[in-house]
Formats: sequence, structure tokens, C-alpha cells
Amino acid sequence: MIIGVAGGSGSGKTTVARRLVEIFAEPRIVQLVPQDAYYKDQAHLSFEERQLINYDHPLAFDNDLLSTHLAQLKRGESVDQPIYSFLTHTRLAEAHPIKPAKIVILEGILVLEDVRLRNLCDIKVYVDTDSDERFIRRLNRDMMERGRSVDSVMEQYLKSVRPMHLQFVEPTKRYADVIIPGGGSNEVAISLLVATIKARLSEL
Repeated sequence: MIIGVAGGSGSGKTTVARRLVEIFAEPRIVQLVPQDAYYKDQAHLSFEERQLINYDHPLAFDNDLLSTHLAQLKRGESVDQPIYSFLTHTRLAEAHPIKPAKIVILEGILVLEDVRLRNLCDIKVYVDTDSDERFIRRLNRDMMERGRSVDSVMEQYLKSVRPMHLQFVEPTKRYADVIIPGGGSNEVAISLLVATIKARLSEL
């Protein structure tokens, strides 16, 4: 079973995905597949050129490879997930082996935008959070985890993150089976999602 967890940058979708991993944390029961690992490799470009790419656009992702890997996992096959560096905007030489599991959680801003990914998902989730809260979360994350400056985060948010969210991310809410307002702190919504997953598992 593949569960797609989408939502805007900083919405709390990663928190929701990790909560599900914790709840179903039995060996070979659950695997987490982040869409961020499938950014296209930009090693053929200079670092200056890589910085100009719109990483919030659907074309920034290698969804061909991602959909292939998801289909393989669904067939019970292992895959080698790419390892992406946000500091250099390139893929590392090594890969991360992912074994098949009863539950595969696909998490990312645009996992419901691509029809191939949507069709592979058995349950589609959209995490819906106010834009000001999402921006603050993204600002803190990019500064702490990705070595970004305040000015660069703000510039990217205004130039690409916000317009791409409005054009590509927000419209995918209509494809969701479950909408979780407020992110990982919404215990009621997460409990309902967990109950749905357990019911589906009992049918497998």
C-alpha cells in the first residue's frame, strides 16, 4: 500500500509522514520515500546555474525514476533511492537501498501533481497549513539544516516557492482522500488516517 502525503513547503507533511512511520514501526511494515530525494541531478551545470533553477516546479523532479521505483516497490522489489545534496544541488555517487514493505509512505510537495504518482497511491493525503506558518517553518529549516541566509530564503520564497505553491501545489488538494489541517499536531485527523490505514491493511 502506498500512501501519498502532499502539501506546501513547511506545511508539516514530513511530520505527518514520520508520525505514520513511528506508529507502524515494525520491521518490514513501513518505508518512507521522500520526493526530495528525486530532484534531478544538476551536476552538468555550474554551481551558479544550479542556484537559478526553480526547485519548486514539477519539472525539477525526476518523476520518471520515482514512479518506476514506486511501481517496483509495489511489486515487492527493492530499489536504490538516490541521495540528493541540497548544498550542491547534485546527487551523490552512493544510493540508499529501500526494501519493499507493506506500507510505503511517499512524501513531498508535489506527489499529487503527477498523474502517474497519484495512480500509484492507494491513499492520498494533503496537509493544509496557513501560509504564514509555512513560511516561518521553511525559514527556520533552511537556515538550520541547509545553511541558507535569511535574505536568500525570503528571495526564493517570493520568486518561486509562493507562486509555485499557488500554481501547482494548492490545486492538488482536490485529489486528496484525506485533508489534514494544521499538520502533525492534528491528533484527531492523524488518528482517523491511522484507522483507515489499519482497515486497508486488514484487507491485504
